[in-house]
Amino acid sequence: MAKKSIKERELKRELLVKKFAPLRDEIKKRLSELYALLVNTDGEHTEVYAEIDALQRKYDLKVPRNATVKRLRNRCRMTGRGRGVYRKFRLGRSMLREAAMMGLVPGVRKSSW
Repeated sequence: MAKKSIKERELKRELLVKKFAPLRDEIKKRLSELYALLVNTDGEHTEVYAEIDALQRKYDLKVPRNATVKRLRNRCRMTGRGRGVYRKFRLGRSMLREAAMMGLVPGVRKSSW
């Protein structure tokens, strides 16, 4: 069982990711357009590089580190365990086994061979 503070930290990160998603998507979309412009054209692009640099600084200043998707960790919804979590069910391996044995997870049954 994970500590309550760890679960709360993870919940806070999830909320931050949702809150900053539109801003992050807008900045990343514009950056991808600028990078495509660099690849497709020849010549000097000092103004494009300057705009890319400005957008990256804006991203660094406006979007907190904990608002990035990479900082999220898959955790068991029942225990908070961080390892051995099945994405499809969002449960840890031990909780998934117990829930399957009780028949709470549809389409899953015990097999032996």
